[in-house]
Amino acid sequence: MKILGKLIIIGGAVDKGSFTETDLDTTAPQNLNFFEEGILKRIIKESLHKENSRIEVITTASKIPRQIGPEYVKAFNYLGAHNVDVLYIEKREQAMDPEIIQRLRDADVVMFTGGDQLRLTSILGGTPFHDLLLDKYRNEHFIYAGTSAGAAAASNNMIYQGSSSEALLKGEVKITSGLGLIDDVVIDTHFVQRGRIGRLFQAVVGNPKVLGVGLGEDTGLFIANGKQMEAIGSGLVILVDGREIKDTNLTQVELGQPISINHLVTHVLSKNDTFDLDTFKMTIKSSQYV
Repeated sequence: MKILGKLIIIGGAVDKGSFTETDLDTTAPQNLNFFEEGILKRIIKESLHKENSRIEVITTASKIPRQIGPEYVKAFNYLGAHNVDVLYIEKREQAMDPEIIQRLRDADVVMFTGGDQLRLTSILGGTPFHDLLLDKYRNEHFIYAGTSAGAAAASNNMIYQGSSSEALLKGEVKITSGLGLIDDVVIDTHFVQRGRIGRLFQAVVGNPKVLGVGLGEDTGLFIANGKQMEAIGSGLVILVDGREIKDTNLTQVELGQPISINHLVTHVLSKNDTFDLDTFKMTIKSSQYV
């Protein structure tokens, strides 16, 4: 099935000018590189009507939605997008409200903030809002953008719990169903800074058909057609490919015991590198061999 929408998933801590910490007007000059090349600018550039696109910031994952939402509006405004608002959905009943459904129907972009991805799936999952979100992504020139929890919830398989330090002990990583915009991947965020590679290893060894995607902070993936992935932002994207695993002790050890894995393939992408989910081929944009 051809996917018309675009997916932009971000590892968290997006540098939007540190607007949440200091005054917008005084910090903006120090962040011109971000404003020209950053992830939020890319969201605007890829959207249907560019700076005139209707953008809804969705704070459902956050415990402090009234603080976080306006900061994203401020950031988008500075980047030239002024048709931006916050869509507060804090209860399942709101995800069935005709007025809220209409706002999603009118949106060109949704930006899901960070927080707890279980809040996203438990509040939105199976509602008319969720159904419309999937329909728009598949059938319209629409962008789903999500940072941190908003990124982790985008896939069909979602990591929602697991200690970084004990992630390669059997049973430590908990996985449930996400929002289902993209299949056969599992996404982890704040990846490099919080040392979460073990979480992704365990998620992949349990089902090697699933590609593990680890997003560093202020780093993301732009995904077109549901298949073509491009690294964006300033950091690293780690991909964990389990299709060539030769051996593991996963089913032999007790819960809480270490897992062994033989021949787990990893790829490291930086800005502008690409990866094709059909062919599993990576292309390094600035390869030293070209």
